[in-house]
Amino acid sequence: MEPIKLLVVDDEEDIREILQFNLESEGFLIDTVSSGEEALEILSPEHKLILLDVMMGGISGFRVAEKLRKDNIHIPIIFLTAKGSENDLLTGFSVGADDYIFKPFSIKEVIARVKAITRRSYEIKEIKKEQEIIIMGDMKLNLVTKQLELKNENITLTKKEFEILSLLMQNPQRFFARDEILQGVWKDESYVLERTVDVHVARLRKKLNDYGVYITNRSGYGYSFNHTTLTHNNEN
Repeated sequence: MEPIKLLVVDDEEDIREILQFNLESEGFLIDTVSSGEEALEILSPEHKLILLDVMMGGISGFRVAEKLRKDNIHIPIIFLTAKGSENDLLTGFSVGADDYIFKPFSIKEVIARVKAITRRSYEIKEIKKEQEIIIMGDMKLNLVTKQLELKNENITLTKKEFEILSLLMQNPQRFFARDEILQGVWKDESYVLERTVDVHVARLRKKLNDYGVYITNRSGYGYSFNHTTLTHNNEN
């Protein structure tokens, strides 16, 4: 895994240096700035977390967080603060804080919390990535690139074929009536007949070769994957 880049924002030079030295010793890449204004200028998608001082000259850490969330930037934020009242905590979390660390802090605590949040963010990203690709045996359907890979070969699908296969594979063992497929795939194209579904499914089965047998018809279409069935069909 590539080193994770963090942004440290604090108007005290000693704190910036301490955090930079110790976090870099743990393998992180660190950028530091001394104000909220600089933070908003330097922040990039490469930064995966901000250690953000609350009380600074100029724009406060709370205002920086508010602006980021308003701009739909959801980078994790750990506030560094000497203010520990309940109202301060509520304000911080209401503007998007992921965690709070009170000054004076233990550097070990900072490192532990940074690692916990960056690890959680990475795990969430990996889960999301897994959810974007449906794998059944030797077949992989990528919901983002809209590509189908079968036995390491790319299979060309039309838009409607992809949408039908995607609907069925995301709901294994469920059977969709033809009118449900029309509604889900063709949506407002009211002139399309139910027979159109049968035609597209037939073409799709042909393109899937051995895997076409898993698009089954029981008063509607569904996708029922089973390794045993595949082995039996290959043997025949």
